[in-house]
Amino acid sequence: MVSSVSTVPLLRVPMLEGSKTLIERAQAGDELAFRQLFEENRERVRRIVFRVLGQTNEADDIVQDVFIHVFRSISSFRGDAKFSTWLYRLAVNVARMHIRRKRSRPRFADLTPPEAIAPAIGAPDVQAETGARVEALRRLIDQLSEKKRLVLVLHDLEGLPAKEIAEIVEAPVLTVRTRLFYARKELYAALAKEPSLAALMRELMPRVAPSAGAAEEEPR
Repeated sequence: MVSSVSTVPLLRVPMLEGSKTLIERAQAGDELAFRQLFEENRERVRRIVFRVLGQTNEADDIVQDVFIHVFRSISSFRGDAKFSTWLYRLAVNVARMHIRRKRSRPRFADLTPPEAIAPAIGAPDVQAETGARVEALRRLIDQLSEKKRLVLVLHDLEGLPAKEIAEIVEAPVLTVRTRLFYARKELYAALAKEPSLAALMRELMPRVAPSAGAAEEEPR
């Protein structure tokens, strides 16, 4: 089964919530059903791995490892949470295991993964300036602790609500909100020293309010 996953072509498909029938088929050992779950969710998993670990030539291997865990553990999925939440938790845990194996602090990757970057527009010098600003902003976010950075990634970049993040990181909702609040507060304190990056962050992270005092998410 593992070798078949690696041969699945990279499909540009949106994240879809696996249907009950599809998941049940995969749980019963249906390889085609598992392939479909893989195709529907591969890009989202890859983005999470990219954003948690940063630039790494091992990203595809880690994504492969995530889906090996999915294949081995899918029988334990009971539908108590959304399939996407369960998958996120697996992806985050596998990424963390990789970090522990490497014994290195994770780097927060560029705000937009390579496959999602639109064709650059403008003169080369403008493109270079924008790239430098994105890299500078990435370095600021990378200074956050792992727990704060992960919550910021899942909420402000992936758009997940605090309740779902709490299930993924296995922490109380209040803890998630607190981490998000302090992550934003620390980030804005750093941005105060580099105001040219504030506008860029508002473009890339529109959910973030222009002040740390607005850390609570809007009701959903």
